[in-house]
Order: sequence, then C-alpha cells, then structure tokens
Amino acid sequence: MKCPYCQKDGSRVIDSRAADDGSTIRRRRECPHCGRRFTTYEVVEKVPLMVVKQDGRREPFQRDKILNGIIRSCDKRDISMERIVDFVNGIEREIRNTMEREIPSKKIGEMVMNRLKDFDEVAYIRFASVYRKFADVTNFIDELNELEASKKQPEPVMRRKPRNTKE
Repeated sequence: MKCPYCQKDGSRVIDSRAADDGSTIRRRRECPHCGRRFTTYEVVEKVPLMVVKQDGRREPFQRDKILNGIIRSCDKRDISMERIVDFVNGIEREIRNTMEREIPSKKIGEMVMNRLKDFDEVAYIRFASVYRKFADVTNFIDELNELEASKKQPEPVMRRKPRNTKE
C-alpha cells in the first residue's frame, strides 16, 4: 500500500478490525519511510447488478425501491423498522447470491411475494395488490383464497430413523 503522505510503497499493517457489521475491514497502517500512520478500508467488491424491466429497459439495482415498497405494505402494522430492514437485507442477499449480473424485475417481485407470505399476510396482500395490479375486488378475493389454500397444505412430517439398539 502506498503511503498517502510520502508516496512510498511498503506500509505495514499495525491493527485490523471489522467495521460496518463485518462487511468492511479497517486497517491501521504505518509507513516505514516517514513513520506516519493512516487508515485504509477493505470492502468486498460488489458486482454491478442490473434489473431488466418488463419493457426491456435496464437500470441499476436499487435496494431502496424494495425497502420503500415493503414499508408501504407494512404501513400501520406492528412491524419494527429493524424487522423490515432485515427482511429487505435477506431479499438483497438472495438476489446477489444468484450471481447473475442481470435479473428480471419479475423475478425480484416474485422473491418479495414469496417471502412476504411468511413475513406478514396483510403486507403480502397489500404488496400483491400493487405488484399484480389488481383491477377489482375479485382479484383480492382470488389472492386471499390462494393464501388460505397454501396455509392449509400440510407440512411434510419428518420421521426419525430408529436407533440401532442392543437387544
């Protein structure tokens, strides 16, 4: 690392620690030539992610668009901002874990919808009404019936294998 004061190469790391919830490494360095200390930050390089809109346009991924949509869906619900931010972080993590450089907006919307079902049913219906562009009350009723039907499907029962016991 080049010293910002004397421009010589070869600084050494004195101290390293995590910063920004572990997503960044903060390093204190010292220049062996001039003896001055300085701080550097190391972050994981995020691959630019493009969202492909339904009309074919491409725009950079904006986490805030998802956050604002979820906040509006959760309006007047007893859901803390911390839970909403964690929810959006999970969606962003899932999107970035696809390792795709371009992701269709429809795929993002479906990810949000699938996660909202378990997060909060009222927020799910509110989000669905905008995302799916409900035209009338029958669209609401159909979505509510689908939601109820998905809740009634029994969970698969996990059976444990019997232990080998000495007889």
